[in-house]
Amino acid sequence: MNENNANPKDGLPTDAYEPEDDAASVVDGDEPEATPTATPPGGNDVAQLSQRRDWQRALDEQRDKYLRLAAEYDNFRKRAAKERQEAGWRAHADMARGLLDALDDLARFAHVDPATVDASTVVDGAAMVERKLLKSLSGHGLEIVNPLDHPFDPALHEAVATEPALSPEDDHMVARVYQPGYVFNGQLLRPARVVVKQWNG
Repeated sequence: MNENNANPKDGLPTDAYEPEDDAASVVDGDEPEATPTATPPGGNDVAQLSQRRDWQRALDEQRDKYLRLAAEYDNFRKRAAKERQEAGWRAHADMARGLLDALDDLARFAHVDPATVDASTVVDGAAMVERKLLKSLSGHGLEIVNPLDHPFDPALHEAVATEPALSPEDDHMVARVYQPGYVFNGQLLRPARVVVKQWNG
């Protein structure tokens, strides 16, 4: 054999030696590494900037809605407070208007000449003024608490004294009323001050 044609590696002729195929060099089960896709320069920055702008726009819209809602609520609160105040003034004015006639009558009796008017006329006039006042106030929700001969009620009455009851049936009954009480539209203005009977057996 010609030594010039021999492969120095295995002694084969050079014309019989062929380089190994690339596919044959891959180990079974191994994959060639994928070449990463190149990202265009500045592509991620543009997307992030656009996303930030969208978020900022949404945030600004929500802030604007919140400010509008807060302003509307503040206006509503002020308007409601003003309406309540005006309603209270109207109620007071209606009550005062109903007392004007009684006040006129009281003024007439307060300025009479005692030398020319007898006592019975003054007493009748005062009773008339009282009836007018009570009628007007009752129309606005005032109730008189005068519990004579009624059971004692601590929610409406105040016991200032007790006296012996003559029978068990009279126990805790109101014997006398020192001062009547008043309830205005369900609210106790003043309890009736009373003497209560007490059965001692």
